[in-house]
Amino acid sequence: MENRKLSKPVCFLILCSSISLVMAMGENTSISVNVGVILDLDNSLNTKVWLSCIKMAISDFYTSHGPSKTRLVLNIKDSRSEVVDAAAAALDLIKNVQVEAIIGPKSSMQANFVIDLGDRAQVPIISFSATSPSLTSLQSSYFFRAAQNDSSQVKAISAIIKAFGWRVAIPIYVENAYGEGVLPSLVDALQDVRVRVPYRSAIPPTATDDQLAQELYKLMTMQTRVFIVHMYPSIGSRLFAKADEIGMMKEGYVWIMTNGLTNHLSSTNASIINSMQGALGLRTFVPKTEELIDFRSRWKRQFQHENPTIIDVELDVFGLWAYDAAYALAMAVESVRTTRSLFGSHTTNASINSSTDLETLRVSPSGRELSHSLSSTRFRGLAGDFSFFNGQLQSSVFEIVNVNGDGARGIGFWSPQYGLMKDMSKKIDANSSYSTSKSDMGPIIWPGDSTPTPKGWELPTNSKRLRVGVPVKVGSPEFVKVVHDPVTNRIDVTGFCIDMFNAVMEGLPYAVTYDFIPFAKPDGTSAGTYNDMVHQVFLGNFDALAAATTIRANRSLYVDFTLPYTDSGVVMVVPMKDSKSRNAWIFLKPLTWDLWLTSSCSFIFIGFVIWLLEHRINDDFRGPPSHQVGTSIWFSFSTMVFAQREKVVSNLGRSVVIVWAFVVLILTQSYTASLTSLLTLKQLQPTCTDINELLKNKESVGYPKGSFVRDLLIEKGFDRSRIKSYTSPYECDQLLEYGSAKGGIAAAIDETPNLKLFLAKYCTKYTMVGPIFKTDGFAFVFPKGSPVVPDVSRSILNVTEGEEMKNIENKWFGKKATCSVTNPMLSDSSSLGVDSFWGLFLIAGFSSCLALILFATSFFFRHRHILITIRGSSICRKVGVLFRVFDEKDITSHTFRNKNLGRVEPSASPCSICQPCPSSQDSNHTDIQESPFFREERALVGQI
Repeated sequence: MENRKLSKPVCFLILCSSISLVMAMGENTSISVNVGVILDLDNSLNTKVWLSCIKMAISDFYTSHGPSKTRLVLNIKDSRSEVVDAAAAALDLIKNVQVEAIIGPKSSMQANFVIDLGDRAQVPIISFSATSPSLTSLQSSYFFRAAQNDSSQVKAISAIIKAFGWRVAIPIYVENAYGEGVLPSLVDALQDVRVRVPYRSAIPPTATDDQLAQELYKLMTMQTRVFIVHMYPSIGSRLFAKADEIGMMKEGYVWIMTNGLTNHLSSTNASIINSMQGALGLRTFVPKTEELIDFRSRWKRQFQHENPTIIDVELDVFGLWAYDAAYALAMAVESVRTTRSLFGSHTTNASINSSTDLETLRVSPSGRELSHSLSSTRFRGLAGDFSFFNGQLQSSVFEIVNVNGDGARGIGFWSPQYGLMKDMSKKIDANSSYSTSKSDMGPIIWPGDSTPTPKGWELPTNSKRLRVGVPVKVGSPEFVKVVHDPVTNRIDVTGFCIDMFNAVMEGLPYAVTYDFIPFAKPDGTSAGTYNDMVHQVFLGNFDALAAATTIRANRSLYVDFTLPYTDSGVVMVVPMKDSKSRNAWIFLKPLTWDLWLTSSCSFIFIGFVIWLLEHRINDDFRGPPSHQVGTSIWFSFSTMVFAQREKVVSNLGRSVVIVWAFVVLILTQSYTASLTSLLTLKQLQPTCTDINELLKNKESVGYPKGSFVRDLLIEKGFDRSRIKSYTSPYECDQLLEYGSAKGGIAAAIDETPNLKLFLAKYCTKYTMVGPIFKTDGFAFVFPKGSPVVPDVSRSILNVTEGEEMKNIENKWFGKKATCSVTNPMLSDSSSLGVDSFWGLFLIAGFSSCLALILFATSFFFRHRHILITIRGSSICRKVGVLFRVFDEKDITSHTFRNKNLGRVEPSASPCSICQPCPSSQDSNHTDIQESPFFREERALVGQI
């Protein structure tokens, strides 16, 4: 028992010794892998932070993974902030130190050369700070970017600009590979949301404060107030300090910083933060995990221990990327799982062979396997999910911040899938759409401590007055009239368009100063057409046009138009002809031929129906067949003009006549109204109502000189020799007087406002037809992308909807009567058709058919014994008997009984009516009682 108790401590000691021996053997058998680190060792704070993160990553990896087969050995080289030095350091590490991978270098320009060396030596290059998109174009399988590509944030910037409705933006970037690399993707992203980039402000990396001020003063003279800053923190901080100094951080300005600046805000000087007040920025979103909180605490203690003189140091996202890059490299090296011979031998003394001859550059035997291992490395890093796709770290979420007070305040987020978001913790539906709404961001305090959203542009007070071009026209001075005083050399510009432009500019929420500049030659004559004048705006010789300029598709390619302030469309004016001379058949024109035919058939049908209903009980509809036919037709047609002589005694017949009389009343009244309009209102007719008719007859047409209408007529097919120009309303009147046959024109074609003014003077002679071409009316012209266009358009709506527009029109055009416009599509549509009366004919037909059905039902029911008693007879025999019954008088009808009673002499005694007398054997009685039909009927009945 005692031996067993004593054996427990002994066993424990043996176990501990075994573990120690195994660990020692593990350490002795681990493979040392040389890894290069190229950074700017200029005693900068960022370099020290990044180096400490790299060292902690390697230490944390081997601590957490226990016994490992490999050990990374860091070989640090100084690039001295130079491209050549960085390349020389990389060459030395590859050739002499025989490193298997390189972490760094710092800048994108340095990485451009180092990547090429790594590609030749098959040594992976892992950079956590070179973010230029231009490095992606190298397409090296040995380059791994452990940082966000700068182009990944351009969509976030365009989403912010679109959310606030800004239409113009200016990028300010450092003039090197870092700044220029992101510019193509940024401009493309802005163009996708219809944002124009009128200017690109390139700042040299070595720019002095005076150069920065000179460029900023240049930006102040422009209208754009939205600036996108993409710079290193060193030069970016100086730019904001100078912008604040010259007054560009006040109300109305918008500054948006890329993550190159915003990611370093935590380590930026307080005075620089104060100069950035109100700016927006994008910074990489790093989720706050327990691992990150623990690492920040450990790192701060270790960094403070290594650098006791440096206090209050903050860890930025580049330090986290440096940690994740070193950790990923350690994982990749360990996962290769190979022998010591695969990795190059560790060179302990690099000074033995300091040659940098490229011809003797070694090829790493483990480079290909290490590159594949890095490509497949995936883990949850401090900065988020870490994985490479085509050598690039996958894009993550950006946080949108607003610089206020002593730091940056988060106002929202942006993700590639969902766009703008106010809160990342909010659960997003899988069907959620991409958002560019400013409501998905928090409140923003803009520069100048203002809360209203800036317009994004402004007319600079220190710039030149706007040069507003006006045409020099001989005709239509009511629109624009330019008068030059040779004594004072003063130019007086008046007219409807000028008053409209002045009223619209006064309605803007800000003051705009401008001068009217005539578009004229030195001798005072016009310098060209309206197209030429519009082209001057495109060239920049005019800042706007105040003229009767029509909105055209080809013009909109080069300039921007405001909303129209006049009527639209191109019409034509033609002479009117006297149509008092009528032909002999004009009375037929009120109704179309199908309505005439339908009415005639209806009259005959109604006459037939009345004859059927009245034949047996009404003597007026009896007699010879010709008499009966004439009476029926006479009765039906006479309903149009007067009461009929024939009486209708049956109730069914009266109901049909009542309905038909109503139909006839409507039909005759409509005919009368249409005929009256033809004889009175249509006395003056246009000589032509269709431009195609002019083209077919090869007529000559006119247009105002210099107008775009000439091009429309040529496109329509008019011969150039038959298109004549005129310069004034008087000349146009003379050409129309002569006519096309005498060298004049058959029609004048121009825009609606111009021809309305012409008709105000010559309304009794001409009429307007159209529109024949579609246009959008007169509008003011501004340069392409001008931010003032939306405000001017809104002001135009305010002017045109109010009383000011009427006052301006009355001032220049007066309260003159204008001729009505004739629509060529309706000029021959005065005749009435069946489609206007089919409902009435349907009612009349239905009532007539219903009366016939009721009459036939009653007739067959009363004489049903004929069909029953005549057995064995053919159907034709039975129908013949019924027809003969129908043709006889219905003596039982009240109409005939009243007639018989009416024959008694008034003086006779009442009893004599009941006594038999010779009159009881009169012809009527004999016809009814002793007719052959009744004798035959009795014979047939007797056979039963």
